[in-house]
Amino acid sequence: MIILDGKQTSAKIKEEIEAQVSVMKQQNKRTPHLAAVLVGTNGASMTYVGAKVKACQLVGFESTLIELSAETTEAQLLNKIEELNNNPEIDGFIVQLPLPKHIDEQKVLMAVDPDKDVDGFHPMNVGRLTLDLPTFISATPYGIMELLERYEIPTSGKHVVVIGRSHIVGRPMSILMSQKRAAGNATVTIAHSRTTNLAALTKEADIIVAALGIPEFLKADMVKKGAVVIDVGITRVPDASKKRGYRIAGDVDFESVAEKASHITPVPGGVGPMTIAMLLKNTLLACERRNP
Repeated sequence: MIILDGKQTSAKIKEEIEAQVSVMKQQNKRTPHLAAVLVGTNGASMTYVGAKVKACQLVGFESTLIELSAETTEAQLLNKIEELNNNPEIDGFIVQLPLPKHIDEQKVLMAVDPDKDVDGFHPMNVGRLTLDLPTFISATPYGIMELLERYEIPTSGKHVVVIGRSHIVGRPMSILMSQKRAAGNATVTIAHSRTTNLAALTKEADIIVAALGIPEFLKADMVKKGAVVIDVGITRVPDASKKRGYRIAGDVDFESVAEKASHITPVPGGVGPMTIAMLLKNTLLACERRNP
C-alpha cells in the first residue's frame, strides 16, 4: 500500500511555483496577487484562509485578506466583489465559503469576474471545464488529478466511482476523469445519497473518490483488493482524548481500507494540502493571462 502524500506533493508544487515567480521578478514582471474575502468568524474558514495567505507568502505572491463582519449585507459583499473585479492589482480572488445564511452564495459566486475566479466556481468556468476548454479548474478536483498524475496511477479504461455529486468536487471530478487527459479516459459512475446498493458499485471500482462528508463512511468490505482510494472528506469528530476535544476524520475508515488499497490518501495530509497548492497554480495562471 502506497500513501498518496499530499503534503509532500504540494510542497513540491509550491517549490515549482516559487521558482516561476522568481523568474518573473527577474524579468521585472508583476508578482501574482491573490485576495481572499472572509465573512464572519467561522473557525474552519479562518484556518483555511490563514493557510492560503501563508502559502502565498511562501511562494512569493502578494496577498490581501479582506475580513468582513458576519452582519455584512449581501449588497455590501457584492460591492466589495465589484471592487476586486475592477482592481487591476488583483489577479484572482476567492470568497471563502460558507457564507452567513442571509447571503445568497450563488449570487455571490456569479458576481465574481470569471477571469479572476481562481476557485473555478463561476458557471462560465464550469462550462468551459465541461467542454474541455482552458479554464480554472476547481482546486480540490485539480489537486486530486495532480496527485494521480504525479504518482503515475493508471486511469485509462479504469472504473472510477465518485461518491458525492457536489458542484465543488463530485461533478467536476466525474468530468475530469472521463476526459482525454493524463489522469483520465476512465469510465465514471457518480454515486450519491439516493444510490441503491452503493457497496456493490464500490466493490467493482478500480478508483474510489469519497466526497460525501460522512466520517469513516467507506469501510473495508466496500472496497476491492488493490483499489485506489481518494478521501476528500474532512470532519471534526468529538474526541475527549484529544487536547482540542476533537479529531479530524475523513470519509474513509483509513485503518481498515488501507489494508486492501494499493494507494490511499490520508486525512489530514492528503487532498487538503493539494487544494491550496492548486489555488496558487490557478492564481499564477490568472496572472500570466493578464500579463502575457
